[in-house]
Amino acid sequence: MTERLLIRALKGGKDTKIVTLNGKGITKMPSALSKLPGLKTLDLQNNQIRKVCPEISTLTQLTALNLGNNLLEEIPEEMKYLTSLKKLHLFGNKICKFAPGVCGGLQHLILLNLNNNRLTWIPQEVSRLKSLVILSINHNQLASIPKELCFLENLSELQLSYNRLLSLPEEIKFLKKLQKLVLIRNNIEVLPEGLRDLQNLRILDIAGNIIQILPSGFQNLKLREFYCEGNPLFLMKPVNAIQQEDAWSLQEITSRFIMNELEGKSPFIMQAIQRHPQVRNIISQRRKCAICGKYFLTIWLECVEFVPPPKERNLENADL
Repeated sequence: MTERLLIRALKGGKDTKIVTLNGKGITKMPSALSKLPGLKTLDLQNNQIRKVCPEISTLTQLTALNLGNNLLEEIPEEMKYLTSLKKLHLFGNKICKFAPGVCGGLQHLILLNLNNNRLTWIPQEVSRLKSLVILSINHNQLASIPKELCFLENLSELQLSYNRLLSLPEEIKFLKKLQKLVLIRNNIEVLPEGLRDLQNLRILDIAGNIIQILPSGFQNLKLREFYCEGNPLFLMKPVNAIQQEDAWSLQEITSRFIMNELEGKSPFIMQAIQRHPQVRNIISQRRKCAICGKYFLTIWLECVEFVPPPKERNLENADL
């Protein structure tokens, strides 16, 4: 069956634009493809191809190549000759590296799908993919991404879910056209401050990380969708307030004593304050520290005070 399909394609010669050999059990890429110089689309997904044949470098008119679900171990050097390529699917292989110089010739590439591979790093030369709009590297083993990736000025969608990322480079602020950023299930603790500069960002998914605090200015982003479940988020970072005096006022000390006794339901104190409306009024203004859990009156004397976020920051009420 595979041979018949290929023979039919070869008969078309330079007029053959599409070859689809999906799921045919192919173990070796047909070298006869070099006889199809006008080929635009080549689909070889769901086979058992381990290497790309050298003859692929002759397919300079190719705009779409699908080698998903094969057995490739690298992005081969031969692909740099595919100067018209716009879409490259390499998902579901065993790719662990880029061949040197492979990004240099892919100047028109707009989509690169590397999901479900074994990548532990991305080369700095990824910055040469100047036309790239969509980059998806989900389900790999990346611990970091190079700052050079952030110089892809046309990038609109970046997917890095299910990796081992600890952080993102501050240079992410240079991805001015980025609209979708997906970082599900990594080990990210802190989002970079530069994230707030991504004014075209509309979808952000950070679910399943270990992020506690969103960067300052985050509320100014114009997000339509924001997913953050599975993170130990605070609305504000608990910090120790700067002490203005070395000694508390007598009123503060006394009020704290009374409030702590009331917490323990001391009958003597409960009866006493019933006879003193002024005391009841003072302790009704008490606050509870988010860190130590005890009550206080004067804000600057304790760890932190949480205040309700403004409406534009309240994610439950945001325009999703």
